[in-house]
Amino acid sequence: MLKLATRSPPQVHPEEWMTPLPPASRFILHGDSLARTAASPVWGAAFSEEPCRAVLRGSRATLWLGPGEYLLLDLAAEPAGATIAALESALGNIPHALVDISHRQFALAISGPHAQVMLNGACPLDLDIAEFPIGMCTRTVLAKADITLWRTHADGFHLEVWRSFGGYVTGLLREIAGEFYG
Repeated sequence: MLKLATRSPPQVHPEEWMTPLPPASRFILHGDSLARTAASPVWGAAFSEEPCRAVLRGSRATLWLGPGEYLLLDLAAEPAGATIAALESALGNIPHALVDISHRQFALAISGPHAQVMLNGACPLDLDIAEFPIGMCTRTVLAKADITLWRTHADGFHLEVWRSFGGYVTGLLREIAGEFYG
């Protein structure tokens, strides 16, 4: 029987502009179009063929991270063991790599009228909505921390943060937010 690591997310005190999101199941899938075609019906969300785009269906999302690499998020945090077993069964002998990273990361929602400007205080990407529209996602950095950034609304972002960077990322965001929320 597959034994999964269980850890609680870091303590993050919510702010009007920053909300810690509930635990989620997370997987990295590496595979070609054949693997994505086999996994999609089981996963329940399509796989974007357009670079740096996320597809959300119900509580499940696929985020395009690179050619043949996707972050699979189950925002309802269903037990990861059953999900990974079903995906592995669907993928069968198709060349792929599927890794459960649920224990490695946690998520934050950054929202409000200053969300874009606050993130740009430490992220080198142009987050203007014309350049980084709703549904766009990418791996990037927030100062010195690796993150996955997904624009979910015109004034809202989903950040996937490695647990070990939790204090650094939230502290940095609070410092930047002080300019707006004093």
